[in-house]
Amino acid sequence: MNNLTSFYQRSLRNGVFFAVLSATGFSLKAVFVKLSYAAAPVDAVTVLAIRMGLALPLFLWLIWLSRSPEQARLTLADGVRILLLGLFGYYLSSLFDFYGLQYISAGLERLILFTYPTLVLLLQMAVSRERPGSRTLTAMGLCYLGLGIALAHDIHVEGSDGQILLGALWVFASAVTYALYYMGTAAVVRRVGSMRLAGLAGGASSVMVLIHYAVSGDVQQLAALPGSVWLHGSLMALISTVLPIYWMALAIQRMGATHAAAFGNLGPVLTVFASWALLGEAITLYQIAGLALVLFGVSRLSGAKTTATQVAPKQQSGNCGSTG
Repeated sequence: MNNLTSFYQRSLRNGVFFAVLSATGFSLKAVFVKLSYAAAPVDAVTVLAIRMGLALPLFLWLIWLSRSPEQARLTLADGVRILLLGLFGYYLSSLFDFYGLQYISAGLERLILFTYPTLVLLLQMAVSRERPGSRTLTAMGLCYLGLGIALAHDIHVEGSDGQILLGALWVFASAVTYALYYMGTAAVVRRVGSMRLAGLAGGASSVMVLIHYAVSGDVQQLAALPGSVWLHGSLMALISTVLPIYWMALAIQRMGATHAAAFGNLGPVLTVFASWALLGEAITLYQIAGLALVLFGVSRLSGAKTTATQVAPKQQSGNCGSTG
């Protein structure tokens, strides 16, 4: 018992406990979405509106937590950048992700999203007009080989009517928009601060999602939804949206962004096991092989020596954000 208590206290001090909590929270997002879809005939926009509507006060809480006398006053240019980050981050990226989860498993969704560092790298190389080296090409090849194995397996098991491929394309679009969001944070995060930026961009995204739902959805439908949908939406807003950002900020304070980002490797693994335990999704050798190749490929990318290739799977946690 004393050893267990000592381990827990040490994990609190060095940030490991908070980093694991953050990775766990982010990894459960797809599971909560799938549970919402199973609980009632709801669409992606409705589930996203519930998530972001409930998360909005929590994003304001993050902004309040991040206040300090030394923080820079926001300029008009900062405001425009934050609105663009909100557009690409929790609005478009989440919307595309939720569309995709209507068709594919939570495990496959997390695997597709986890390849976003390759997209960041390609965008960085396009901007800098840099040619990828052999190590980079090999790492990318491993990522997409693993993704291809997992995708082909799901199509074979579920059928080839195009639904899984459509869902995969939606989630890949989510990864692309998140890669754009990730690159955009570099221009703002040093001036604004990581937690403050997460709160501001998340708050902007919440307003955009709520406007989208007010224009295209049925507001009266919300009152008729079963309590289980609201429960899953509440858990998603708290455990898989805002609290992981806060936990990651605490982890970064204790161990630094690089070490904290490494815990993002737990994300796809946790999602696979959570979807098996809570959704009844099967775990097969093909999925494990695909997961292993993607994890290894992304780890090779993060170890590359050029700045452009220093992209860790959860380094978005360094700016306190998350895919989807």
